[in-house]
Amino acid sequence: MSFYREKILPHLVDRACGSQGMVRWRERAVEGLSGTVVEIGFGSGLNVPVYPPEVETVFAVEPAELARRLAHERIQRSHADVKHVGLHGESLPLEDDSCDGALSTFTLCTIPDVETALGELRRVLRPGGRFNFLEHGLAPDDRVARWQRRFEPAQKTLADGCHLTRDPTELVAAAGFEVQSSTSRYAQGPRPWVYFTEGVAVNPD
Repeated sequence: MSFYREKILPHLVDRACGSQGMVRWRERAVEGLSGTVVEIGFGSGLNVPVYPPEVETVFAVEPAELARRLAHERIQRSHADVKHVGLHGESLPLEDDSCDGALSTFTLCTIPDVETALGELRRVLRPGGRFNFLEHGLAPDDRVARWQRRFEPAQKTLADGCHLTRDPTELVAAAGFEVQSSTSRYAQGPRPWVYFTEGVAVNPD
C-alpha cells in the first residue's frame, strides 16, 4: 500500500467528507437503522456521531489503518459498541443473517469488486434487514456526465479507485436488494463530484 494511500488520503477524506454541510446528509443516511449494523467503508468514523440511539452494535469494515486510528475518539464517545471486524467489503468475517442493518456512505464508488461486496451484505443481513446508502455517482445531465467521464481516470488515481460514473441505485438493485426509496440530487460543490443518492433497500431473502 502506497504512502499516499495509507498516510495522506485518509486525512484528505476525513476533511472533505467531514464538513458541517455533510452532517445533514449523514443524519438522513442513518435513519431507521437499529440493532446490529455492518458498515462498509467505515473510514474515520464520520457516521458514528449520528448513529440513532437504537443502534447497539456496529461491525466496522475499513482497510486503512490511519482511518481506523482517526476514528478512535469518535468511537470512544459513541453510545454504540463499534468493533473493527474486517478490511474489505468483498469478504465480511460475519455469520449469515447476523446483522439487522447495513450502511454504506461514499463507499460503493470505490470498492473494486462492488458486486461481490453487495452480495456479502445480502449474506450477512437477516431477511428483511435494511441497507441504507448515501453515495455519489453518475449525473443525469449530459454535460456533467461528460466531465465525469473525463475526470474519472484521474479520480481513480488520486482517490484510491473512486469512480464518478457508477449508479449506486442500479448496483444495489442488481445485487438482489429490493430498493424501497432512492432520491438523487446535487449537493453544494462542483457538480461532477456532488450528485448524491440517498437510498434504502431491503434484503428479501
